[in-house]
Amino acid sequence: MSVPHVLLALLAEGPKYGLQLREEFEAGTGEVWPLNVGQVYRTLGRLERDGLAESDGTGQDGPQKRFRITPRGEEALAAWLRTTPDLSSPPRDELVMKVLVAARVPGTDVHEVIQAHRMYLVELMQQWTRLKEGEARDDLGLALVVDAELFRLDAATRWLDAADTRLRRAATEPARPAPVPPPVPQLRRLGARR
Repeated sequence: MSVPHVLLALLAEGPKYGLQLREEFEAGTGEVWPLNVGQVYRTLGRLERDGLAESDGTGQDGPQKRFRITPRGEEALAAWLRTTPDLSSPPRDELVMKVLVAARVPGTDVHEVIQAHRMYLVELMQQWTRLKEGEARDDLGLALVVDAELFRLDAATRWLDAADTRLRRAATEPARPAPVPPPVPQLRRLGARR
C-alpha cells in the first residue's frame, strides 16, 4: 500500500491537518490498517519536499500545520491510480513455502500440515464473515476491505485443496526420470575455420 498516495487522495478532497489525515486514513480503510501519526508527518514532509503537497506556511511542524495537494501532487496521484501493480511474479507467500518445505522434510505428513493451515483459514473466514454481517454493513470502506480479505482467504484455501490433491496424486504415480537437459551449443571462436 502506498501511504503517500493515499494521503494525496485525502488532500485532494481539500486542505487537512496531519491528525485529521491519520483519522480519515484509518476510517477510510475500515480501521484495518492503523497509521502512526509520526509516519503521517514524515510522509507529509517528503510530499512537501518533493513538491506534491504544501503546507500553509506557518513554518512549524505538528498538529497546527495544514497541508494541501499541489498540481504536481494531483498529477502524481492520477498517474498512481492508473498504474497497475506489478503482479507478474508471485509474492513470497509463507503458506506456500511451508507446504513446499513440508513436502520435502522426511517424516513430515504434508497432508496434516495442509489440514492445520486449512482449518486456520476457515476460522479466519468465519471471523471476517461475522465482521461483514456486523460492523461492515454500514461502513463501505470496511465492507470493501472485508470482501477483499474473504476472497484472498478463499483463494488460499482453494490452493491448499489443489496442493493436497496434487501431492496425493504424485504419491501414487511412479517416479519419473529427471528430464535430460538439452545439449549446450558449442560457440565458435571468432575467426575459427569450419
